[in-house]
Amino acid sequence: MGKQTIRVQNIDVRYFDQNGIEYISLTDIAKKYSDEPDQVIRNWMKNFNTIKYLYQWEVLYNENIKPVHMDRFLSEATGNSFTISVSKWYQLTNAIGIISKRGRNGGTYAHKDIALNFCYWLNPVFQLFLIKEFQRLKKEETKKLDLQWTVRREIAKSNYRILTETIKNNLIPERIKDNHGNTYANEADILNIALFGITAKDWRSQNPNAKGNMRDFATIEQLLVLANLET
Repeated sequence: MGKQTIRVQNIDVRYFDQNGIEYISLTDIAKKYSDEPDQVIRNWMKNFNTIKYLYQWEVLYNENIKPVHMDRFLSEATGNSFTISVSKWYQLTNAIGIISKRGRNGGTYAHKDIALNFCYWLNPVFQLFLIKEFQRLKKEETKKLDLQWTVRREIAKSNYRILTETIKNNLIPERIKDNHGNTYANEADILNIALFGITAKDWRSQNPNAKGNMRDFATIEQLLVLANLET
């Protein structure tokens, strides 16, 4: 998704999602305390504890790290002359936790765990406000997702009763109306194949760990089409 912002202690902090990782702008945070945010980030990066923390984060979450370079940086970080840039760190170690971007919306971005570590080093009070704002943001996103799921479910079932009643009254002989489950499923699958290209049974076999059925994972647009097909 594109970059978005949250308001923390009267400043806008950019964040975005890339490959499932939520990145927060360290540059925006550093600007609150200095006219030279890049220098603030470099000062944080040269700290032994910072390198140790970044190292451990990559070990936990990145399968493609290059530990040889990380070990070298960790060893060098004990010296007073040690310096390192963000770009050098992730280019040589294949790190994913902290990155830099060029251009109009560029700057240094880090996974939220690392961003919170940076905030704690910079100003623990700001860290508390950042945590509070992100918690509020996540609650809002969860509510929105719950609402979308509810809407999808209501659309999915809105006309299914019409469909089953029509099948019952027109397609199922009186003598077998007590055993109508297979007929309902077969007729519903005609619509499933038309819209999704797959039957409900085949979808379940391909998604054994999914909670719900294929209609629970359909888009609003697909379910609206399905509702009209059922009608």
